[in-house]
Amino acid sequence: MPVLLVIVGSTRPGRVGLPIARWFEEVAVAHGEFDVAFADLAEVALPLFDEPNHPMLAQYEHAHTKRWSAIVAQADAIVFVVPEYNHGYNAATKNAIDSLYREWNHKAVGFVSYGGASSGMRAVEQLKPIAACVKMVPVGEVNVSLFNVPVVDGQLQNTDGIAFAAKALLGELLRWNMQLRALRA
Repeated sequence: MPVLLVIVGSTRPGRVGLPIARWFEEVAVAHGEFDVAFADLAEVALPLFDEPNHPMLAQYEHAHTKRWSAIVAQADAIVFVVPEYNHGYNAATKNAIDSLYREWNHKAVGFVSYGGASSGMRAVEQLKPIAACVKMVPVGEVNVSLFNVPVVDGQLQNTDGIAFAAKALLGELLRWNMQLRALRA
């Protein structure tokens, strides 16, 4: 089975991204078409990009980059769970992408965004061209409005409306993965 890597983008203490990511992970496991892996950027703890060589060369010197490379390299498809901060994406997500290159290439990518009125859509719109720059193929998104789908006691509430979007995203990730597999070989 292909490996889907769910990446929690926020590293902020008290973040709601972790329960949202765990909810999406449960939906992905129930979908049954992926082996689901999970990476929390708060635990990965990448410093700001500090490699002396360009990521395109994949000549990493630091153990933290080598660990991150191994996590991403094993994935066939990616889902970023990202907040919207000040009409954009957060720094930890951008740094995680910028730290690697080849490991992202020819993989389908989806987004589960969250925020206030815009549900994180502005962050996703800014991340799509960045994903394309590292040769990922953006295939869809789930946008979570924290006004309509709150997190209460660490649990995402009222998920019926977004569950449909999550299942549709998983279907697209699976379809695109089958097409992109040959490019990764």
